[in-house]
Amino acid sequence: MGALSTPSLIAAILLLGVHRFSEAVPLSDGILGERWGQFRVASNRGSSSTANNDRARSIVDEFLAKLDRDEGTGTLRFRSGAPQCGYSQCNVGKPGMLNVHLISHTHDDVGWLKTVDQYFYGFGITGVQYILDTVTQELMNDPQKRFVYVEQAFFYRWWNELHDATRHLIKGLVNTGRLEFILGGWCMNDEAATHYSSIIDQHTLGFKFLYHNFGECGRPRVGWQLDPFGHSREQASLFAQFGFDGLFFARLDYQDYSKRKDEKRLEHVWMGSESLGDQATLFTGILYGATYEPPRGFSFEYGDTPIMDDQRLEGYNVDKRVNEFFDIVNSRANAYSSNHIMISMGADFHYSNARKNFKNIDKLIEYANALQANGSKINLFYSTPSCYVYALNQLNLTYTRKDDDYFPYAHREHTFWTGYFTSRPALKGYERSSNNFLQVCKQLETLAVLGPEHGSRVKVDKLRQSLGVLQHHDGVSGTSKQHVAFDYAKMVASGVAACQDVVNASYGKLLPSSSSSPALSVEFCPLANVSRCPVSENNEQFVVVIYNPIAHDVDYTARVPVSGRGYTVLDSDLKPVTAQVVPLPVFTLIVPEFGGSKAVGDLVFRTRLPALGFTTFFVKKSSDNSQTESYISILSGKDVTIKNEYLSLTFGGETGLLTGLTNLEKSLNIELSNSLLYYKSCDGDNRGGDRQASGAYIFRPNGSSPIPIGLEPKTSIVQGSEVQEVRQIFSDWASQVVRLTKGARYVEIEWTIGPVPVDDHIGKEVISRFTSNLNSNKTFYTDANGREVLKRVRDYRPTWTFKQTEPVAGNYYPVNSRIFIRDMEKNAQLTVLTDRSQGGGSIADGQIELMTHRRMLHDDSLGVGEALNEPGLDGRGLIVRGKYYIFLDTIESSARLHRDMAQSLYMAPSVAFIKSDLAPASYSKSYKTKWSGLKGSLPANVHLLTLEQWHSGKFLVRFEHYYEKNDDRERSEIAEVKLKDLFAPFNIVSVEEQTLGANKPLAGATRLQWNVEDYGRTKRDMSSFVKPVDPQDLVVELKPMQIRTFHVTVNE
Repeated sequence: MGALSTPSLIAAILLLGVHRFSEAVPLSDGILGERWGQFRVASNRGSSSTANNDRARSIVDEFLAKLDRDEGTGTLRFRSGAPQCGYSQCNVGKPGMLNVHLISHTHDDVGWLKTVDQYFYGFGITGVQYILDTVTQELMNDPQKRFVYVEQAFFYRWWNELHDATRHLIKGLVNTGRLEFILGGWCMNDEAATHYSSIIDQHTLGFKFLYHNFGECGRPRVGWQLDPFGHSREQASLFAQFGFDGLFFARLDYQDYSKRKDEKRLEHVWMGSESLGDQATLFTGILYGATYEPPRGFSFEYGDTPIMDDQRLEGYNVDKRVNEFFDIVNSRANAYSSNHIMISMGADFHYSNARKNFKNIDKLIEYANALQANGSKINLFYSTPSCYVYALNQLNLTYTRKDDDYFPYAHREHTFWTGYFTSRPALKGYERSSNNFLQVCKQLETLAVLGPEHGSRVKVDKLRQSLGVLQHHDGVSGTSKQHVAFDYAKMVASGVAACQDVVNASYGKLLPSSSSSPALSVEFCPLANVSRCPVSENNEQFVVVIYNPIAHDVDYTARVPVSGRGYTVLDSDLKPVTAQVVPLPVFTLIVPEFGGSKAVGDLVFRTRLPALGFTTFFVKKSSDNSQTESYISILSGKDVTIKNEYLSLTFGGETGLLTGLTNLEKSLNIELSNSLLYYKSCDGDNRGGDRQASGAYIFRPNGSSPIPIGLEPKTSIVQGSEVQEVRQIFSDWASQVVRLTKGARYVEIEWTIGPVPVDDHIGKEVISRFTSNLNSNKTFYTDANGREVLKRVRDYRPTWTFKQTEPVAGNYYPVNSRIFIRDMEKNAQLTVLTDRSQGGGSIADGQIELMTHRRMLHDDSLGVGEALNEPGLDGRGLIVRGKYYIFLDTIESSARLHRDMAQSLYMAPSVAFIKSDLAPASYSKSYKTKWSGLKGSLPANVHLLTLEQWHSGKFLVRFEHYYEKNDDRERSEIAEVKLKDLFAPFNIVSVEEQTLGANKPLAGATRLQWNVEDYGRTKRDMSSFVKPVDPQDLVVELKPMQIRTFHVTVNE
């Protein structure tokens, strides 16, 4: 641009004046940098001097009309007015045209090949901070541009580094709809390995940040799950309950995609819940080509030919490039049922050079739309996914429905993305237990009513944010590089440590009986699962405080690592408790993490924990071990039976393997065996489906028959007053304990796998298989993200004629918490619950198999670029330990067992230790030994999903009916929760119901309505699905599977 004319200079001076006059700020960084940018664009396009000056005057006049001066500070600010965000600012195209919504976006993985920090700061080609820097500058320069952003873990970091003046500018972009947030979670979460509690939490974290900084204009309206490797029905249900109007994704089975494309069913309405019905319906769109990248040839930032529009140049290519784009548009339009299509103009870490992308898209739009004067019916414009949804909605079309889910995903034959259901099992287990501790942390902070002086909010957020990052679809999925997985774990560990401080501070308020009682410090044992706990090993006496985060009384069996054989245990009333010291199995002693432990056994005792409260036990070493002794015997050729009040297990005397299970209460007996096996992993160069290798994403076994790990395991039996165990050593790298605890209605199996040997240069995928004589008729059932259960049929898909190419991997599904089979004639159900997300299926009738561990030597060529070969602590290979819980009961009685148990596992009690020399009687005078945060339990079918401090003295509370509508004759009924006098430390005095994400009052929440084949029209008002809470009675009604979310005001 040449020298500025006088009006141009005046405009520049005025633009600088939006800042405090004492500040020197570059033109492009001002609150009205956008206006200066408009002038600059006009000048660049070769306007005459007079036209240039007129445009400058127009900009200045418009600018001055919208400013007020603060005489006290000398600051110019916009006058307040209604923001122009939302559907009102949408360009819905032109009637009679093929309207092409161009979506400028970036997909920024919150860790994958690089760590979160490396991606943000820019190690290598891209840096998220530069994406946001350059994109926002471009948006300032042109009010027609649009950009959508997703991952709040990154945006939060970037936002915190901005000056206040720049933040005001960004708010202006959001308020005018130029920058729009979609999805809005801390990350784009995985859908196979995530628990619904974690999904809700990580979105709530992002929603809260957006609402706090951008108000209603920061509220996302659509889901944008472009990259996850398969899609969960529960995710759709949660999105609907967030208030989303639509969802878009890219990845689905290649056979499903082909059929939907041919039948123009890429857009449909997903019925997210059989129990919730209309409340969980969601318009869903699948991106063309099952990919979210720009059309081939139009990724301008990454080397594709730019649009060269100077006709004086030999390389002029406008006509060619526009025609190429029109061919793409016309081809894609054939797959959709309306005159609107959406085209992605971004992908992974795109827009690091936003100018390069936007300048070429500007030209594409300008020259394509200029052809309308010559009869073209194609209309290109910048848009957003929410505006695309709105444009479709205005057409009032009727869509087909989808009732199942999009698992498993395969992008070609032989290539099923079912390996990541299990990949990095230790990280998956750590995520689940850390989320458990996050709920404990939030609850205790709230029940103790910790204030700002404790600094607890920042510490809770540290764990909240680290777990939010880990939900990423290359995080908990186990599909990142090894150094990134280490970084995820380290991040979570730091958050756990911060939350331990919060729990300590909470106990500091809750434990003392009076203000004169000295403060106590509690300690934690995160390695108790491998029998390592310094405080219990190294002290002659200690106090155990067990907190129950479930709002019901629960039965619990405590296991505490100890260094002696004899102990006395007193309960909160100072009464003796029956206990047993169970000697450690030999395979625990060789786990590297056990190193340095003095433990010789686990002290086991049972208790009943108060709802949302804690109870205390006093443990002291004793020279008399007669009361806690265990008895060990070796299997000697005769069948062995162990049993308790409810169950009986039989093991073959010759093989040492389980042979039968009996429910004594129901006289229900089945043949049942359990064994550890492995599939050999396929290797290959991945140049075709038939040459596909197993890897972090892909499960492809070399054959459909797994190899047993030892046909006759070394078997020993441990018996005592509280627990009976059958210990099975299948090899030096695979063992398990089959455990039956007194009073338990389930069998517990604790497996220890690793290091998986690969000295034969063959990767291995280890499974635990249960084989019964139940006739399951090709049918089995798995949960969706820990909530509703979906029916699965072997070698079958409900919505297309399925061609099976992998009889094992193609029948694997995500198992977040449970899998079961049924025999209708026997009226028997065999259910297996897991302690983490795994892959599993039923490969033959009567069978259930679950994958425990994977170790491969080949990459599957899907991006991660390294084999899934975890080194473990000592570099020899990772050892993983986990648990299964097995129920056998009638079909009608089984839901009550697995529903309650699943809640008890993901919200397990938190065990803390206190080193104290006080005698139990003295301790009990100064400190509470039993306490509940509730004045009574909730109804048996209601779960307290969320209890946390929110802001401005308010708390966030969620209640969940956790039974499906046909689960149980009694517990599938409507439930009521009385909020008055519910909590002990405080009283709820008023409530404001929110959408599930806690970012919009339910009373004003509406969703777009859709016409659905064989269903009708969906409802508009979200409040129509619930019975309003009377402000006087404060009674909450819950229907099956409903979650109700409240901001509550309390007084202590």
